[in-house]
Amino acid sequence: MNMYSESLVKGYGQTFSIDNILFEHKTPHQHLVIFENEWFGRVMALDGIIQTTEKDEFIYHEMLTHVPVLAHGHVKSALIIGGGDGGTLRELTKHQSIETITLVEIDRSVIDTCQKLLPKHSDGAFDDHRLTLVIDDGMNFVSNTEQSFDLIISDCTDPTGPGEVLFSTAFYQACKECLEASGVFVAQNGVPFFQPEELTTSSRRLRALYADRCFYGVAVPTYVGGLMTLAWATENPALREVPMEELTKRYQSSTIETHYYSPEVHHSAFSLPGYINSLIEC
Repeated sequence: MNMYSESLVKGYGQTFSIDNILFEHKTPHQHLVIFENEWFGRVMALDGIIQTTEKDEFIYHEMLTHVPVLAHGHVKSALIIGGGDGGTLRELTKHQSIETITLVEIDRSVIDTCQKLLPKHSDGAFDDHRLTLVIDDGMNFVSNTEQSFDLIISDCTDPTGPGEVLFSTAFYQACKECLEASGVFVAQNGVPFFQPEELTTSSRRLRALYADRCFYGVAVPTYVGGLMTLAWATENPALREVPMEELTKRYQSSTIETHYYSPEVHHSAFSLPGYINSLIEC
C-alpha cells in the first residue's frame, strides 16, 4: 500500500495510507497532490504538508468564519484572501445578512481542481450571487483596492513560498487600511507547539498595528501538535467581549447549521494554554 508521510518538523511526522491518487502536479517550486484515504476521505497536500481533508475541514472553516461574523454582528462585506478550496466561502455564504463576498485567489487552477475533486468543500458556494472572484496576488489586491470590508479572512498556507508575504507587516498594514473602523481581521496562524516562531512573529506585528490583537484556538485532527491558533485583530476590543447571551441570540437568529462551532465553543476558544500565551506575550 502506498503511504503519504508528512513531516512538519524534523524528527516527527504522521503517515496516511493512499488508497487512490486523484491528482498530482509537480513543478520546480511545489508539489500538490490530492489522494483518497480510508479514514479522512479526500486529502490535499502541498509540498509535503497536509492542507485539508474531507473528514475534518469543517472544524477549521467554521471557526475561521463564524467566530468573527457572529462577534461582529453586522458583517455586510467580507474579503477572503486565499481559500481556493471553497470551505471558508461555503461557511460565509450561510450568513444571509452578508451582502458582498470577495475571494482573492492567486491561482485559478486551485479553484478549478478543488471544485472538481473536493466539491464538498465549496458545496456550490462559487455560484453564490454575492461572490466576486478575483484572480490576483492577495498582497497586491489589498494594497491597491479602494474597497473596504467589515471582515477580512486570510485563509492562507504556512509562511513559505507564495504564502510568506501574507504574514508580513506590510500585508497586515494593507489589510488594516481596507478594513472598516469596527471591522475584524482573522488569519490562519499555525500550530504553536511545532511552529512557535510563527505565532510570536505574527503577535508582534499585529500588536504594533491594532488596538486589540489576540489569538483563539481550534483543534483540527490532521493539524497535529495540539491547538491550531487563529489570529484576531481589530480596532474594536468590544468584539471580543460579546456576552454569551448575545452570541447565542445572534447564532440562533442566523439559522446556520454547524458541527463544531457553538457560542460556548466561541467563548472558550479565546482561553488558551499557558505555553501558547507565553509565546503571544513575547
